[in-house]
Amino acid sequence: MRALAVFGPTASGKSSLAFKLAKELNGVIISADSMQIYRGMDIGTAKPTLEEQKVVPHRLIDICDARDRFSVYDYKALAEEEIHSACSNGKLPIVVGGTGLYFDALFFNTDFGEFDILPEVRQRLKLRAENGENEALLAELQAIDPETAAPLHLRDLKRIIRGLEVYYSTGKPLSHFKKESHREKSAIDFCKFNLIYQDREALYERINFRVDEMMSAGLLEETRKLWECGALYDTTAAQAIGYKELLPHLVGNAPLSDCVSLLKQKTRNYAKRQITWFRRYTDSNRIAMDGCEDPFSTAISIAQGFLKGGLI
Repeated sequence: MRALAVFGPTASGKSSLAFKLAKELNGVIISADSMQIYRGMDIGTAKPTLEEQKVVPHRLIDICDARDRFSVYDYKALAEEEIHSACSNGKLPIVVGGTGLYFDALFFNTDFGEFDILPEVRQRLKLRAENGENEALLAELQAIDPETAAPLHLRDLKRIIRGLEVYYSTGKPLSHFKKESHREKSAIDFCKFNLIYQDREALYERINFRVDEMMSAGLLEETRKLWECGALYDTTAAQAIGYKELLPHLVGNAPLSDCVSLLKQKTRNYAKRQITWFRRYTDSNRIAMDGCEDPFSTAISIAQGFLKGGLI
């Protein structure tokens, strides 16, 4: 099976480029955005419009309620199913998004096996988290499993605990099990496009402008609705940048301008982490969105060569 993968930092133009590729190459777009799967989270996740979805088929969008749990394991299974379905129907699957863990799962064929986690270990770690020991837990994981800890931040508490509970229950780090699973090559041959900006400030300006557009489109009201239905409390969806930053204003603890400034800052920080993550895919075709006269023509030429069996 052959597929395209388009990734890059937020606001880099992934969706637009992928949409053009899909129209030109009879493609199906498969989202690799961990928040676009949730219904009701439209503005804050920059979801494609209904008109765009009518022109090009989009998959793995609006498949969960915002209060549902959804894992990387769930994503890999569904994405592979959609890729196989597209290929079987003579369509080109184009996986598009900015969630690095989702791409890792597909590129490296990660096997998310079940572990026999000791109940007492999970409970002990949960209590420590409830007591505010996030920094200590992350430092602990960095000491015993630096590979798993490397991309994590204090807010990634669920993943920090996962790494620790696997180690303390099995005696082996989670990175060990991932390496073992990666020995079996993926059945999907990907042509990868990493969208980059040579001028980082140009990307940050796009991010700031995008946040302003989202606010004008009704992001505050969308956040209010999610908050009132309980979707932003102890859920996976609550981790989405774009909503939790506005909550202080909704509860009367901060002026809106401060929350919007924080949202822009958090989004820029997230973009930095995405850039670092995607840099690891050294076999990618790097498309300079601010240095290429026509990024689409460059991408379509590469994609066509890939589909004809040429070098990429």
